[in-house]
Amino acid sequence: MISVNELALEIFEDLVDYPEEFNVAFHQLDNGARIVDCGVSTRGGYLAGKRFTEICMGGLGEVNFKMGQINKIPLPFIEVNTDFPSISCLGAQKAGWTVKTGNFFAMGSGPARALSLMPKHTYEVIEYEDDSDFAVIALESDTLPNGEVMQYIADKCNVEVENVSAVVAPTASQVGSIQVAGRCVETAIYKLNELGFDTKKIISAIGSAPLPPVKKDSTRAMGCTNDATIYYGQIYLTMKAPEITDYLEKIPSNKSSSYGKPFYDTFKAANFDFYQLDTALFSPAEVIINELTEGVVYHVGAVNPEVTLQSFGLI
Repeated sequence: MISVNELALEIFEDLVDYPEEFNVAFHQLDNGARIVDCGVSTRGGYLAGKRFTEICMGGLGEVNFKMGQINKIPLPFIEVNTDFPSISCLGAQKAGWTVKTGNFFAMGSGPARALSLMPKHTYEVIEYEDDSDFAVIALESDTLPNGEVMQYIADKCNVEVENVSAVVAPTASQVGSIQVAGRCVETAIYKLNELGFDTKKIISAIGSAPLPPVKKDSTRAMGCTNDATIYYGQIYLTMKAPEITDYLEKIPSNKSSSYGKPFYDTFKAANFDFYQLDTALFSPAEVIINELTEGVVYHVGAVNPEVTLQSFGLI
């Protein structure tokens, strides 16, 4: 069985060995836990964002950058691909663990989830569970975790605390923008899983999204980073599942009742209450599916340049 924690650990060691080259900072706590700061007190950058995203995917995804255009405006794009969509996206990258202890709060993602089984149902559905003595977690937070937090993670993962490694970046940072936009493929896999589709039938996946500009605070950054996928995420899935025709029309974000405005505006109108939002909004804009059993291609959804540029502050 592939170990997402072992694969991610190799990438983490790269950040530890060459922090200056990645514009990050390495810290080892008194209890032995290791942390790489990718944006709390450091500037990070494209290389740190690439490694952060690949760690989130448990070492089973590849991340690249390119320049593109939206309505003739040049913008950077992130491109993500994986040949293990179910494990890398749901078993690792999915932000399925709310890490909260003391005054510390963070959204946790990455391969450590496959040890803590957060949430357990996800791993039952994809039939995956990691077996590793090492836990690697990605934390979306404005502050670095202390020893108590790292011990909490170790206990949940059933590993020694000195074997816990964390990468940390705020949403409102360059690495934060990169790693959230880098969830464009995950958003499609997650949506299909929520619809009841067996994501193990997806053979490979590739997708892209524009890299959102860094905003001044986490709430605005959350809106901008979500919009990158909701309004301009483009995903291509290869699968063996003729039953996908039963799910096609429910996949893209434009089927949501909350679709049509920048996410921050929609969230503000809902009094910043997620429970007032239609969760169907958290989907990619456009999806193409190559179904191999029948040898056919399906296309649903469409990008929305206007809302994307409005969210980014370019119109």
